[in-house]
Amino acid sequence: MAIQNINSEAAIPMTTGKAEPAPAAGHDKKAGEESLAPQKHRIMGRVSYLLAWFGGCVSIGTFTMGSSIVGTLNLTQAVVAIAIGCFVIGIALALNGAAGYKYGIPFMVQARAAFGFSGTRFPGLVRAVPAIVWYGFQSWIGAGALNAVSATLFGFDNLVLFFVLFQFLQIGLSIFGFQGIKWLENVGSGFILLALVYMFWSVINRYGDEITANLVNMEGTWGVPFWGATMLFLGIYSTMMLNVSDYSRELKEGTKPGLLTLIYAMSILPCTLFMGLIGLMVSGATGVSDPIQVFSSAVDNTPLLVTTLLFIAFAQVTTNVLNNVVPPTYILMDVFKLKFRTSTILVGLLAFCTFPWELVKEESSAGLQLFVQTYSAFLGPIFAVMVVDYFILRRRKLDIDKLYDENGPYKGVNYAAVIAALTGAVVALTFSSVSWYASLIPAGLTYFLLMQYWQPCQRFRQ
Repeated sequence: MAIQNINSEAAIPMTTGKAEPAPAAGHDKKAGEESLAPQKHRIMGRVSYLLAWFGGCVSIGTFTMGSSIVGTLNLTQAVVAIAIGCFVIGIALALNGAAGYKYGIPFMVQARAAFGFSGTRFPGLVRAVPAIVWYGFQSWIGAGALNAVSATLFGFDNLVLFFVLFQFLQIGLSIFGFQGIKWLENVGSGFILLALVYMFWSVINRYGDEITANLVNMEGTWGVPFWGATMLFLGIYSTMMLNVSDYSRELKEGTKPGLLTLIYAMSILPCTLFMGLIGLMVSGATGVSDPIQVFSSAVDNTPLLVTTLLFIAFAQVTTNVLNNVVPPTYILMDVFKLKFRTSTILVGLLAFCTFPWELVKEESSAGLQLFVQTYSAFLGPIFAVMVVDYFILRRRKLDIDKLYDENGPYKGVNYAAVIAALTGAVVALTFSSVSWYASLIPAGLTYFLLMQYWQPCQRFRQ
């Protein structure tokens, strides 16, 4: 498959079936100059990479996850569950991002080894479609927060206008690629941390007695509900476990796996811990499951209200640009041979087509929940297939030339990977409370056995 040349190097003729050569080692990659070719010029150091993940992993859904364990876990158990979930995430990101980090290849190229050139459409769709849906959904939430700030401070209320402006702002930021992502996330992480600390302090200051009575002094459980809670917080990031190579290829070389795992875990832990506990404490103290509703009703504390609303709006930008723009952008580049900037603009416009104003309605919640459960069932299995393929079958060695040769051994679809992912998805749907954990072994084992003994799959072992 000939990869679109956007780095100004001469592309290899399309008749060869090869990708264009990677940028020269001394080439200074400009903003928005991204390609699917192996990454040579990496722009993020360890601190910058940690801050990028910190800023990009602020999910408003974490408030809800915290609220959902009220009455099940006490405060100590909740802290431990969140910490375990974050370190499992760190291990998973380090594992599946290892190929991208070592070879500088994105998710869609990495997936060719397991799924084949045509087969990558399957994991690509599983990752891209939810990203675009959440892009639109979260943009509407962010615009709503800005509209509320405007109405509170200036008396101007126009949600549709704020949504259009907010979406085009995000599209404008996205076209700068990882250069833009780096600075947005690094600078934004400071505001996010300060806002979370202020919100956390405000909750304790206002509901301290109720928190002590309802959360600190309760017995809780260390049984199955506790482990189910670890998966709740883990599941928020399970989509990023698939395409982590899109980001790890930007990290400068020289970081060992253990340190890289720690970077992932420690970048995700603070936001997840603060937001999860805020959701838990607010719900435990007031009985209201939505912390934003509680903050919004705090009319006697305008600074807290405005800080919370600005935090919500800013969190949508940092999360969307990193998590919901990059995956579908690279997939469009792979499938339709588009340039990076064209793809990011198209992804932003497609987000309008998800009709987020309909998704946020109460009557849409059941359908949205079904959508989440359905695509989530495939995340663990696809992750397991890719990890088994890279670490066990290929022993961390990839032939990069073959991964860019559409007429080579990875041509077509590797049905072993598809069958294994579907098998894992069935298990995940059967054991929904611990679906991600439960699906790993069935999917990984099925893939390993099919690749070992099913003759049609043998060419994919090359």
